[in-house]
Amino acid sequence: MTRFTINTQPAKSTFWCSLLAIALIVLTPLSVNAHQQKEAYSTVLFNDRTGNLEVAHRFYIHDTEHALSHLFSGKADIISDPVTQQKFAEYIQHKFRLLNQDKALLELGSVGYEVEGKFFWVYQEIPQPENLTALFIQMQALQEIWPGQINQVNVERNGKTKAVRINKDDEWLKLPVNF
Repeated sequence: MTRFTINTQPAKSTFWCSLLAIALIVLTPLSVNAHQQKEAYSTVLFNDRTGNLEVAHRFYIHDTEHALSHLFSGKADIISDPVTQQKFAEYIQHKFRLLNQDKALLELGSVGYEVEGKFFWVYQEIPQPENLTALFIQMQALQEIWPGQINQVNVERNGKTKAVRINKDDEWLKLPVNF
């Protein structure tokens, strides 16, 4: 009597290869876009020690590099080119604005900018306005390039923080600051 054995290994192997292929197809778009955050963070700090309203904007270097090709014609290097850094800092300062509760513009001055690790920072300040009870905030940086760009602005005062998340459709967001 002849005995036959059926080998199931190729079927198992084919199954796992197919499963792996499907997983790669599904997950590849996530990994390709994972490095672009499409978010930026700004902090408005009421610094009682200096008497200033201090602003720090933080952008991921990778997002900044991609944006530069859209913002400025030609090749731009945010990491090592001081001219590119200055141009991008001026762009950010133009896209971020604050109004007081009476909708008067708060003229922020430039303090500087720097590359630190995986971030590009832009700094601004103004003496703290007296009797400030609310801020109207506008932050449109990179939203003309990426409509899905979210810019979060955190306002810190007296050890407390309030935040607004600004998308492309937002004009001015009002935030009470008497906390």
